[in-house]
Amino acid sequence: MNGFHDQVVLISGAGRGIGKALAHAFAQRGAIVAANDITPLNLNPTVAEIQADGGQAKAYVFDIAKRLPCLSMVEQVLDDWGRIDILINNAGVEPHAPLLEMDEWDWQRTLDVNLSGAFYLTQACGRVMRQQGGGCVVNIASIAGRAYGLRNRAAYVASKMGLIGLTRAAALELAAHNIRVNAVCPGVIETEMTAALRQDEAMMQSWLASIPQRRLGKPEDVVGLVLFLCSPAAAYINGQAINVDGGKVMC
Repeated sequence: MNGFHDQVVLISGAGRGIGKALAHAFAQRGAIVAANDITPLNLNPTVAEIQADGGQAKAYVFDIAKRLPCLSMVEQVLDDWGRIDILINNAGVEPHAPLLEMDEWDWQRTLDVNLSGAFYLTQACGRVMRQQGGGCVVNIASIAGRAYGLRNRAAYVASKMGLIGLTRAAALELAAHNIRVNAVCPGVIETEMTAALRQDEAMMQSWLASIPQRRLGKPEDVVGLVLFLCSPAAAYINGQAINVDGGKVMC
């Protein structure tokens, strides 16, 4: 699982949270990290930290919610490194609003970032991987996209359910090109994105009561599974959506 030497890994949403943890983990294992985010505010420090630790990384500031920026970013990564071996679709937004009050912009932006962005990058990187003879894609979905709903998160839940569907469809089509596609479905992870959710004390108490391990997840809890799915050890795992939620049960 440590063998990512000189492989080029493109990670969207790498400036903080799970994406940042993944960027560090891949770099520590010898990968070249193409780190993407919409702003350099968090992205540049992440890249600087990796470089200070002796790793290879470069920042790519693009809004992946639109097709042309995605294509431009992939071209820049190819110009810089010559290949793309692994794609991690991690970028995500999560507006908080009741369904009956949700603004159209929030709805559309969530689908654009969480779902369309993953499609654009999978398509563009998939074409590169096809020419290279193979590759790996991991989508960071959510257990909210499975059997667990979240109150006041209609757009987020819809986008993550769509991302799981995209994972399965892409795995089916891209297998012929030696490209594997899987999804990881975290529970509530202690990141900036879940800060507002974690402030709901009643909800968190109920949530924790349904988790056998009786704790929320940390970004590092997601890292191990993603590294495994991208490694040769997972060569026969394809089209799966795997929970990382401490064994949460329905409640």
